[in-house]
This record gives sequence, C-alpha cells and structure tokens, in this order.
Amino acid sequence: MLQRPRASRSDHPYFLFISGCFLALIFWTFARTYYLKSFFDTPALTPLVQVHGAVMSGWVLLLSVQSGLVAAGQVRWHRYLGWVGAVWAILVVILGSTTTLAASAREVHQHTRFANIQLTVSGLELLQMLLFALLVITAILLRYRPDFHKRLMLLTIACLLPSALARLPIDILDNRLILWFLDALVLTCVGIDTWRNRRLHPAFGWGAAIVLGALHAAFYATQTGAWISFGRRLVS
Repeated sequence: MLQRPRASRSDHPYFLFISGCFLALIFWTFARTYYLKSFFDTPALTPLVQVHGAVMSGWVLLLSVQSGLVAAGQVRWHRYLGWVGAVWAILVVILGSTTTLAASAREVHQHTRFANIQLTVSGLELLQMLLFALLVITAILLRYRPDFHKRLMLLTIACLLPSALARLPIDILDNRLILWFLDALVLTCVGIDTWRNRRLHPAFGWGAAIVLGALHAAFYATQTGAWISFGRRLVS
C-alpha cells in the first residue's frame, strides 16, 4: 500500500521562522505609512490603498498562522484554514493588480514626470501578482505533497517582498537594487534548506528560478518603449 510522503517535523520550525521574519519585515517597512500611520505625518491613503493594505496584511498573517499550525501538529485546522487562504489569495491578486493600475492611471492622467516610472513599477507588480497566483494554484494542487506545498507557499513571499524592500531606509535604493536584495533573500532561504536536507528540493529549484528569472527579465522589458506605450493605453 502506497503512503503519502510525510514532511519532516524538523522542517516546521524553519518555515515558521521564515514566515515570522517576513511578518516582522512587513510591519517594519510599512509602519510609518500604514500600521502606525497615526503617529507619523505621512500622506493620506485612499480607500483603495487602505483595503489593499488590509488584504496584503491578512495574507502575511495567514501565512504565519498556517506555518504555526503545522509546527504545532494541528494539520486538520491547517487544512480548514487553507480554503480560506485560497479565497484570500484571489483577493490579493485582485487588489494588488487594481491598486497598481490605479496608481499608474493617476500619474498618466496628471501627466506627472513619474508616469513612466510608475508604469514600469506596475509592469513588475502585475508580474508579481501573476507569479503569486501560479504559485498558490500549484501549491493547492500539490497540497497532498507537503514538501512541495510548503515550499511553494513560502515562495509566494518572494512575490510580495519587492514592495517591502522598496521601503527600506536606503537613499540609493532603486529597482535593480531591490531585485538584488530579493535574489539574496530567496537564495539564502533556498541555500539553507538545501544544506539542511542535503539536496536542492525541486519546488525550490524550479520555483525560485522561475520567479527570479521572470522578475529580472521583466525589469528590462518594462522599461522599453513598447511596454510604456502599452501601459499608457492600458490605463487610459
């Protein structure tokens, strides 16, 4: 009789730690403009951005809770909450895409000097949402392969990290440097997992390669005249 592969319990604290670090990073980088906004003199947020922030925050928190449930051996609750996560992931994609397109539309319609830059950012963020959706769908399809499922879900962090990294207090920060930071963080997580398990897991190998490769390719593609022209038509 065939048995489903079981995840090593020794992996659970590692994935809980990574998701916890992501939760802390999100809170730190968005504290001034969102979570602790009332304590700082930062620009007002539109209702759309406020809802977007709440949905994204909910996903980050859900990811940490799910990791905690597995680490605590509460697999049944993890599976129940997983269906909530599936619906929540749809909201993440819808709100993420809508918010970035609204930001580009505002800059384009007001003819600001940041319009082309925002169109480039929107191109990257739309790709992040596409990659996020593909990872979540694949993780759901492989939910009975815990070793694949948890690594694919962890890689969804890579699709949301650029927005947090863009808010690091670094004066010389630009999109290229953000990508390098993302590379370093993702490859560090994959490297540690590979060292701990004495092999590169396929979910991390292919998943990280696709996510990072696609974002680097998009970094150049979204700066071309063809994309800027298409982006302007898209939000006009």
